[in-house]
Amino acid sequence: MTTTTLQDCQSLDEQDPLRPLRDLFLIPEGTLYLDGNSLGAMPRSAPARVADVVTREWGADLIQSWNKNGWFAQPKKVGDKIARLIGADPGTVVATDSTSVNLFKVLSAAMSLAATDTPQRKRIVSERSNFPTDLYIAEALCKERGFELVLVEPEDIAAALSSDVAVLMLTHVNYRTGAMHDMPAVTAAAHAAGALMLWDLAHSAGAVPVDLTRAGADYAVGCGYKYLNGGPGAPSFVWVNPRHAERFWQPLAGWWGHATPFDFTPDYRPAPGITRYQCGTQPMISLAALECGVDTLLAADELGGMAALRKKSLALTDLFIGLVDERCQGHGLGLATPLNHAQRGSQVCLTRDEGAYAIVQALIARGVVGDFRAGDGARHKDILRFGFTPLYIGFEDVWTAVEHLREVLESGEWKRPEFNTRHAVT
Repeated sequence: MTTTTLQDCQSLDEQDPLRPLRDLFLIPEGTLYLDGNSLGAMPRSAPARVADVVTREWGADLIQSWNKNGWFAQPKKVGDKIARLIGADPGTVVATDSTSVNLFKVLSAAMSLAATDTPQRKRIVSERSNFPTDLYIAEALCKERGFELVLVEPEDIAAALSSDVAVLMLTHVNYRTGAMHDMPAVTAAAHAAGALMLWDLAHSAGAVPVDLTRAGADYAVGCGYKYLNGGPGAPSFVWVNPRHAERFWQPLAGWWGHATPFDFTPDYRPAPGITRYQCGTQPMISLAALECGVDTLLAADELGGMAALRKKSLALTDLFIGLVDERCQGHGLGLATPLNHAQRGSQVCLTRDEGAYAIVQALIARGVVGDFRAGDGARHKDILRFGFTPLYIGFEDVWTAVEHLREVLESGEWKRPEFNTRHAVT
């Protein structure tokens, strides 16, 4: 039965074994932060850690920090921590570059692999509502390599896996709807059709349990600044199944991916394994902040780890969906996010024919921070998007957020001009 009272939600918070993890974050007083699926909250440890990198490691130790403070090993050190969250073995993940850049690397490598093993396969299949950067990278590579990019609706993916498909490229959790693919089943279907499987984990790493190794995936990338709480523009991460890692160069053959970078040879010799997926000099300040963010998730290990976080995430999103249905009836809200737990990520996306952007702005003015994603004018309506990070969101937060949403809708305050002026970032 849906919890409908503030007191019930407060009771759930009192019983929540993950509640102490909220203290790991600095969240402004009076803010209900439901946008961790876009930018995670700041870990409490991050300011001091970043300041130490700047003042001591850079300011005092200077260039010695590459050895003295472990800077050179940091991408693989952080990568090993991320590996624990995505079902990857140590030494198979590296934290580096951006999601877009890493996607370019692995998709290019996958296309090279396919061109060698199955040269008749010239198609990349993806979801039409995949995150645009993924589609743009794929489009550019297809034009360069003479491949075809085929975009389909999620229900048509299986039928699209024809004998000419080289790579199936999907985002595990859809950014617009929060719908989650069955990773093992989809990967198995791709392999049964003779295609390679590439996953974007931007909205699932740190949010839902992921096991790349058990699923048998081929390539994966993911974001460091969403559920991993690494800060704005934090480095991404890249994983390559060890059976593929050394078969091809990645296209950005920079010196950090060289087998012996400090030999300074004029010819490129790729490093073994995942190390070759690095490119240029890595951003130490950003990597320090990312490590703080990843550590907030690993702090949940003693409290049940990702399984416990997933259980709470589903309880939070169930509560939000139920309360919106109960308290906001008659205001034209629809639900884009699946009710089925197995198909839901850690966000809830509401739809509305009119005023979705303005409603989000009115909520932000009240301290309830979500975001807006535009529809495509056809299949997808405008979205009011709310992320539920169980590390720092509680059940009372959900009740309060829905109460603010109800008041915004009933009062019509979203119609005020200041809430209908579009900002550059929505």
